[in-house]
Amino acid sequence: MQSYPVRTTHRKGLEVGNLGRILSAHFDRVEVSGDRATGAFGAIVRISVGANGRELAVEMTMDPKVPADIAAETIQRYNRFLEEATGYSSKERARRLRKSATAAGE
Repeated sequence: MQSYPVRTTHRKGLEVGNLGRILSAHFDRVEVSGDRATGAFGAIVRISVGANGRELAVEMTMDPKVPADIAAETIQRYNRFLEEATGYSSKERARRLRKSATAAGE
């Protein structure tokens, strides 16, 4: 499971209904049950998202045997979903991960 920090302005959007709406904008076969929303698209066989405190918790099952064009589209959709759900772009998420890894290593 991967956890992503969420901007303060986007934390109210961590409700499962809202996550389901965001997920359905970017993925197929979206279902909301309990405190998780699930979906799929291309190389992502299953993606399950939910709130983990003030963070977004994401679990994924991938299929590495998809054509390159589908893999690229999957990555783009996943990054757009994360940006809409967390409020951070892919560059901002990478910067925050590097910063936290450096702080943890000290």
